[in-house]
Amino acid sequence: MRLSWGHRSAAIVDTAFILLKTEPRREREVYAALSDITEVRETHALYGEYDLLALIECENSKDLTTIIMKKMRQIDGVKETETLIAVDY
Repeated sequence: MRLSWGHRSAAIVDTAFILLKTEPRREREVYAALSDITEVRETHALYGEYDLLALIECENSKDLTTIIMKKMRQIDGVKETETLIAVDY
């Protein structure tokens, strides 16, 4: 999915990129589990310090917190996350 610079749907308030570290050899399992989360728009495997990158779009910061804390961090095999919240300027 390609997003145009500076253009968002009126219903989407928060966009975040979540970097995930997984337990060894659990990348595919975590990748598959992320696809079951409705708000995850894209998931990418990475080389380097982090194993996966997920793009999340949701309606507000409360929903974002719930998605990260109660869905993503609860996936078996996820060791650590780092959240980068996108802003418009």
